[in-house]
Amino acid sequence: MTKHAFIELGLAVIKTEADAVAALSGRLGDSFHRACDLVLNCAGRIVVTGMGKSGHVANKIAATLASTGSPAFFMHPGEASHGDLGMITAEDVVIALSNSGETSEITLLLPLLKRLGIPLIAFTGKADSTLARQANIHLDVSVEREACPLGLAPTSSTTAALAMGDALAVAVLEARGFTEEDFALSHPGGNLGRRLLLRVADIMHTGEGIPLVALGSTLEATLLEMTARGLGMTGVVDARRCLVGIYTDGDLRRTFAKMPDIANALVDDYMTRDPVTIEADRIASEALKLMHDRKINALMVVDANGDVQGALNMHDLLRAGVV
Repeated sequence: MTKHAFIELGLAVIKTEADAVAALSGRLGDSFHRACDLVLNCAGRIVVTGMGKSGHVANKIAATLASTGSPAFFMHPGEASHGDLGMITAEDVVIALSNSGETSEITLLLPLLKRLGIPLIAFTGKADSTLARQANIHLDVSVEREACPLGLAPTSSTTAALAMGDALAVAVLEARGFTEEDFALSHPGGNLGRRLLLRVADIMHTGEGIPLVALGSTLEATLLEMTARGLGMTGVVDARRCLVGIYTDGDLRRTFAKMPDIANALVDDYMTRDPVTIEADRIASEALKLMHDRKINALMVVDANGDVQGALNMHDLLRAGVV
């Protein structure tokens, strides 16, 4: 097969699946609204189940729900009838995926769910199927055709079901008022957790590590302080340790364009007054955004009174994995 043929086949698959997902937009009506309400108001957990390829999609939907504020887990339907059904409580909601709506491992569970009075949301491709008719709410994820040329391998149908699950999870996330910090609490590991949970106070330089000079200091003393601390800047403070200015590498370049006598010239005449600052309790990613927006590489950290608490630069954010 030629390179062109491979590409054409790949494009055909993507178009077929894209069309299947696009068709879902016309089906988000009353049933979708009721499904969202049911998940949002669930006092227990969302139990998601499916067999085969639908099971893989169900597992992912459960993971997405759990990570966006809706406690959820995947239950294998084959194991459910051999004891795992005991994991479900009367306060739970079940979401069952089956393209045909006739998957035997799932239809076997329907009388038991009815007896327990557990609400059931069904994702199927056939509105007249056993699962669709027995469910409290049916979400239509039917597709015109599978992307598989044989029409056998679940492709478009699983993509449509996955998109519907994402739509449900995100709609509920918005209704729940789920925040970035809430998201971070369930994703503490890796870069995502560091970006969303790490605060300025966790990575800033404190104590003797803060580059500071007093008002009235010479440029010579200022440069020695900048060199000693290695942050590419120094804060300038008054007698109360209140920040009144900052002197950076950029200020240094502008200073030497004027060729001053650094032994006698005062930092007061060359510093940047009213500099950009940040508070210690802010999220570190906010410091990154502030630096990016203001096109600067370092920040002084101050309290509500303007007193210096710390300092950080872009290298600190890089080392902490925030960037």
